[in-house]
Amino acid sequence: QVQLVESGGGLVQPGGSLRLSCAASGSRFSIYAMAWYRQGPGKQRELVARITTGNMIDYADSVKGRFTISRDNAKNTVYLQMNSLKPEDTAVYYCNARNSILIHNYWGQGTQVTVSS
Repeated sequence: QVQLVESGGGLVQPGGSLRLSCAASGSRFSIYAMAWYRQGPGKQRELVARITTGNMIDYADSVKGRFTISRDNAKNTVYLQMNSLKPEDTAVYYCNARNSILIHNYWGQGTQVTVSS
């Protein structure tokens, strides 16, 4: 079992920055592909960014060039640096850990990001 705890959300003005963190429990963090998803008001949950166990990364088109995902296996933590934030980035952001071989799929409780002036 892996427990994920997100932090770093909040209220920020358009053009501002936030850094989300997701701390994972357990000692096998490195075997999980990690991802950030978000769900805006009235919208479906969508993938924002993903980083594999081999540090391959991909992003949603809407955040390319503005968001950066990274992981620190020594700290069991994945990060999402969000720059040049826009009102449409307002959402609850969720951390996800997945291992397709073990058929493990874990979610955090989410952290609210609000971009507004």
